[in-house]
Amino acid sequence: MLVENQNFYRELLQHMRDGVYFVDRDRRILYWNEGASRLTGYAAEEIVGRFCNDNILNHVDGCGRGLCEDGCPLTATVADGKGREVQVFLRHKSGNRVPVLVRVQPILGEDGSIEGAVEIFSDNSAQVEAERKIEEMRRMAFLDHLTQLPNRRYMELALKSAHSEFLVHHSPFGVLIVDVDRFKQINDAAGHSAGDRVLKEVGRTLADSLRPSDIVGRWGGDEFLAIVKHVDVEGLRRLADRCVVIESTVEVPVGEQERISISVSIGAGLICPGEGFEEAVERADRLLYASKSAGRNRATVE
Repeated sequence: MLVENQNFYRELLQHMRDGVYFVDRDRRILYWNEGASRLTGYAAEEIVGRFCNDNILNHVDGCGRGLCEDGCPLTATVADGKGREVQVFLRHKSGNRVPVLVRVQPILGEDGSIEGAVEIFSDNSAQVEAERKIEEMRRMAFLDHLTQLPNRRYMELALKSAHSEFLVHHSPFGVLIVDVDRFKQINDAAGHSAGDRVLKEVGRTLADSLRPSDIVGRWGGDEFLAIVKHVDVEGLRRLADRCVVIESTVEVPVGEQERISISVSIGAGLICPGEGFEEAVERADRLLYASKSAGRNRATVE
């Protein structure tokens, strides 16, 4: 019968879009499907037999805290047998961060004892909607061709729209200016192709670190701008700090062995009554330079 055919289940798992892997009680990885390879860049032969606490995927939460040694949902499920669902960021083999929704369930033996756990993880970056927006912006010449994010022309229109909504409905919004720290040094030391890769990864990670409703674009050079709607100062501060922390965990490969660690500085301000959007951007820009002067790799928010 079909339900008795183990090959059927193996083929079913292999062709799932989601990533799936099994671990034993020692967190040794016993199985790794094609979906896991697609989402992480690691083939099964690179992973099976290794341990989760080898920190291969370097899972972090939204605050940038490492989970592989402390806070691992697999470890907790193996310990208490309870299922879990959490949102985390894994590090792809190429070095960029990927937001994923993780679901963990225990694997039970015939006697009901816990023999391990299964983790199913899926891309949490709303990729389909993002691709639709990219294609629409490409047609309208609103796309930055290097980063595949909205360009300055689009962001200026989005700022005008957010400001109009603020004037009519009093809906607050914040502006973030994000700058790659020591970008000229990266270009000079590793070359412009490496610099381009850094900009791509910074932009992608920034978009993934913010909320789906927020708008992120390339403002110019190594600067990015984000429009964060329906937020207060403390919410804006939390989002800016999260962006700084998550960006600091990204590593961009250069050549076969070397990787570039990056950081960003951020200036962020909430729109004020009587203030034009141009003034809000200028204020965020001043706050950015306050972050730079204070030592970089930080956010200054008001």
